[in-house]
Amino acid sequence: MKSTSILLAALATCFRMGANAATVMKVTSFDGPVSGEELQSFSSYISTLEPAKDNIGNQWAQGHSGEETKAMGLVYSISGQQEVLDNMLRFCDAILSQRNDLAKEPIGQHKIWTGDIAPVWPNNVAASPISTGGEQGDPVGHLASCAHLILKDKKLYGKTVAIGDGHDYGKTYLERARTYIKQADKAMSGHILSRLLDVSRGDKMYFAKDSPYKGGTPVPWNQQMMFNYAFQNLVAAHTLLGDNAELADKYKSIMKASMKWFFSGGGSKTKKSKKGSMVYDWEYAVGSRVEDVNHASLDVAGFHRAYVEGSWNITAGEMTTLANTFVDVMRLGGDKYAGTVKGGCSKGHASCIDYVRSGFLLLAEFRPDAYHDMMAADLQEGGSTTKVDMFSRFLWVKNERSKSK
Repeated sequence: MKSTSILLAALATCFRMGANAATVMKVTSFDGPVSGEELQSFSSYISTLEPAKDNIGNQWAQGHSGEETKAMGLVYSISGQQEVLDNMLRFCDAILSQRNDLAKEPIGQHKIWTGDIAPVWPNNVAASPISTGGEQGDPVGHLASCAHLILKDKKLYGKTVAIGDGHDYGKTYLERARTYIKQADKAMSGHILSRLLDVSRGDKMYFAKDSPYKGGTPVPWNQQMMFNYAFQNLVAAHTLLGDNAELADKYKSIMKASMKWFFSGGGSKTKKSKKGSMVYDWEYAVGSRVEDVNHASLDVAGFHRAYVEGSWNITAGEMTTLANTFVDVMRLGGDKYAGTVKGGCSKGHASCIDYVRSGFLLLAEFRPDAYHDMMAADLQEGGSTTKVDMFSRFLWVKNERSKSK
């Protein structure tokens, strides 16, 4: 029986790999409601994807599997397609099974910088010591996001999870959601809040002084967004479950401090652009270098996530100021985009680029005059793409524009 199961799993993987070569996501149009063709092409495409085998190289953070998981959650929020949620759960099952304290060697059972086999997802097991950073927030956020989406729909609670229960995480959707939340909380209490983060300064996020990674310094904004992804969804999930209010309040307090720090606590500066619009200027981390285009895209995606939920006091005006920063400062003309939020070009992550990083696409909702140009930079009406993060964010903005008309 076991050999038969292995064979079936191998055949399923081969099918996905073969299908992936022929499957793309289709852009019907930039305007109007999100089309059935667009949604079905997304669903078909993600069904061909295989989750990463570990978090080496941050695969579950800004790597492919991390971005794919977030994309599934975003599109499911638009469409409510069961197959999209089930594929997302397929990825969340993989995430949890790969956690260091749960996985067998060589994926798990590594002693990290704290001296224990902590509930983390190492991104480099060859390092000595094995350090941790903001990338720990995203796997927890994925688990909490999967749970949050389930818990929002009570019709799912008693149903059997369509993809099965190969890891004994719970046969019904409610049981699966409870497992995800329990284990996400464990990752928080077992490492992130107990050792990795120092939130003793008004709940602002700093790395612990003894951390080998940026010890004692403010957490960079893009990494705060990783932790906030987890905090935001854990707060929502615990609220829906009606349990652990004290823990949810702790998560909420840290994320609120993060948002306040950026928008009104000195994390960013508001100024007028050459075009007369109000824009933000900010650093990679408080007290460091100017923020680059790579990390700014991740910052923006995190702020947008908080804005959409509506519980974090992020206003449309603040999102518009972020949008102005991209459109009026970072868009240089001639299909060229700045490498920093100040409009400059440097090296590495701060190099100027000829495409729009996908986090910025979410800002097109707040600058409708730039919407078509921003989408057309990398997508084409009647065309196709295999960039899951870009396509999902295009669908989100298209849907919001359609709803507002």
